[in-house]
Order: sequence, then structure tokens, then C-alpha cells
Amino acid sequence: MKKHFTTIAKTALVLVYLVIVAGALVRMTGSGMGCPDWPKCFGYYIPPTDIKELTWSENHAFKKGQVIIKDKSLLVAKDDFTTGTEFDASHWKKYTKHDYAIFNASHTWTEYGNRLVGALAGLACFIMAIASFSMWKQSKKITLLSWLVVFMMGFQAWLGATVVYSVLNPVKITVHMVMALVIVAVILYIIRLAKPVSSDKIANPMFLTILWVSLGLTLIQVVLGTQVRQFVDEQVKSGIGNETLWLSKPEVSFYFHRTFSVVVFLSSLFLYLCNKRLGLGFSKINWVMLLLALEIASGIAMYYLHFPFGSQTIHLVLASILFGVQFYMILEARKNKTV
Repeated sequence: MKKHFTTIAKTALVLVYLVIVAGALVRMTGSGMGCPDWPKCFGYYIPPTDIKELTWSENHAFKKGQVIIKDKSLLVAKDDFTTGTEFDASHWKKYTKHDYAIFNASHTWTEYGNRLVGALAGLACFIMAIASFSMWKQSKKITLLSWLVVFMMGFQAWLGATVVYSVLNPVKITVHMVMALVIVAVILYIIRLAKPVSSDKIANPMFLTILWVSLGLTLIQVVLGTQVRQFVDEQVKSGIGNETLWLSKPEVSFYFHRTFSVVVFLSSLFLYLCNKRLGLGFSKINWVMLLLALEIASGIAMYYLHFPFGSQTIHLVLASILFGVQFYMILEARKNKTV
């Protein structure tokens, strides 16, 4: 098990990133309320594909917890029963978490796919935690952090439920995203701890400090981006279906987000030049510059080309990968210290 631990941890990392991708697809398609309850979807483990399954009808068997939409409200079955010729309210109770009662099959299955990927990532993290016992003698920190990841994944799942119950509250969406990045950082730390420490890079104190600053700037930029995204969501909800109008009158957060990208880029450019001039050997700074260029390009495409299909997902996923690469560079820069 010890021999395969790093592979298991990397698999967990990839799956956590896939959850971020799936979450970005959910936001891009407006599918956040595709499943109005949690952890089931309309009271089903496998969600419905047709509105008929959520509509009361005669001689229909319902199980306890299953949901129907009636009079623009969600009703939950109190027990197992089969309907008669008339609606009997005594078998139903109103869903009280929120009053969102809309069914869209594509939205439902997009959100359900996100939950399935999340469950798979959670399982991978649990397997990593079990496997981490084989690393106990090498580093107790690996085992402790692996189990911390399991608890964080559980907390992340609970956060996902609160996002649904709040009908996509923007603050909770932001916290949900930041928590995903924290999980990425901890798994990267575990992977780094499990690797033999080499000595091909110089831990330059100034370089390390600027790396931390650059990582913080990226995190701030991600948070600002979620605020811009929320503004776009509100434009869509208000009935503005034309993509060319979504950012025709943007809020101040958009301009701040756009300008702040220059600060993020300059901090990374400074690191790139330092690495080259001092011969520090951090090859991943090239990845940082490439990711930043692609990130800026996708942002420009969204604004000037009016949100080409997939551009929002690409923009968010690139930012999360950038965060991961920057954090791993910090771990590399710290390796001459006790990790």
C-alpha cells in the first residue's frame, strides 16, 4: 500500500479537480437548483427524467421522501402509499427548506452528475486516508492530513447542501469554491510530504515571500471572479437572454476584477524574472505564466466575444489549476526547511 500511496493521492487530487470542473459546468448551465433537495434529488437516488414523475396522478405508488410539484410548491411524501382517485393532502407535507419548485431535466442531470463526481472524489479521499496508515512511520503528518481531507470533503458536501437550501446564496457559493481550493492545497501538501526530498532548487527567502503574496493575490482574484459571475447570473435570472448585454452595465466588482488581473500577472512576471536571473530552477513558473496568459485570454473572450460556450468553465478551472501550481511551488521552495 505504501508503494502506491502517491498514486492514490494523485488520483484523489485529479478527482477533486474534476469536482471543480463539474461545479463550473453547473454554474455555466444555470443548473445549481437542478436538484432542490440534498443528498437525494427530488427524493430519488436516481433523479427523474420527466415532469410526469413529479406530478400527482391516480394509482401511482410513492415512497416516503419522494417529491412532487403541486401548485408551484414542493410536496414530500410522508409515507409509502398508492394514490387513489383524488389528491389526499394527509399523505404529504410541504418542503420547507426553500420555495424553489421548478423542474428542468437537463439541469437536474447536470447537477446530479456533479454530485456523483463529488461522491467519487470523496471515496478516493477516504481510500487515500486508509492507505495513509502505511505512511505512519515515515510521516505521521501524512496520515493526520489525509484524514483531515476526509473531514473537509464531508464539510464541503455539507456546504453544497447549504448552497442548495439557500437557493444559491452568492456568499455560500464563494465559500464553497474557496473550500475546494483548500482541499486541493492539503492534498498537494500530502503528495509533497510523500515524495523524497531532493535538493535541486534554492529556497530563496524573497522568492518564497513573493510566492505567498502571488498565491494570495490569485485567491483574491478567484473570490472577485465569483462576484462577477454572480452579477452575470442575476442578469440571466432577470430575463436578459442576450449574452451581449450581460456586461453592458457591469458593477464596480467587474472593473476591479479586470484591473486586479494585471496585479496578479505582474507579481508572477516578477517571480519569472527572478527565477531566470538567479537560476533558482523553478520550472513550474513557466506553467504559471502560461496559465495566466490563458486565463486572461479567456476573460477577454468572455467580455469581447460575449461568453463563448465553455469560456466560463475554462476561466474558473484555469484559475483553480493556477492556484494549485503556485501552492506546489511554495512547497518546493520550502523543501530545504522541515516540511
